[in-house]
Amino acid sequence: MEKIEVNVSWCDKNFGASLGENVPGAVVITAKSYDELLDAVRETLKFHVEGMVADGDDVPQWLRDGDYEFEFHLDAAALLQMCSPYASIAAISRASGINQHLLSHYANGIKKPRQAQRKRIIEGIHRIGRELIAVE
Repeated sequence: MEKIEVNVSWCDKNFGASLGENVPGAVVITAKSYDELLDAVRETLKFHVEGMVADGDDVPQWLRDGDYEFEFHLDAAALLQMCSPYASIAAISRASGINQHLLSHYANGIKKPRQAQRKRIIEGIHRIGRELIAVE
């Protein structure tokens, strides 16, 4: 099974995604919500492959057969925006130890975190998730 990398960004109040290099042609998707984006990625790729086949383009067999899975990579802004229905910036700030104002800059794409900061954000989100799962 082939993996298709989906690079997700936060683009001016929308999620934007592009598909990895193993998919022929340029495929770009936008959506208002992360859930809409997930659906749109699947639908758009199917439509793209059907169009390439109809045009007689060279399409790898694994892509024609749907023998692939998506691997999503979210930038910091997209990650924070994706979590916003479930955890506030204030909650992520408390869980990660990162200043709330700075997190807001990350969430709005004003600043980009270094790799170590991104790791702290993810660990904070995981901490919130573990605490919620522990509730009985």
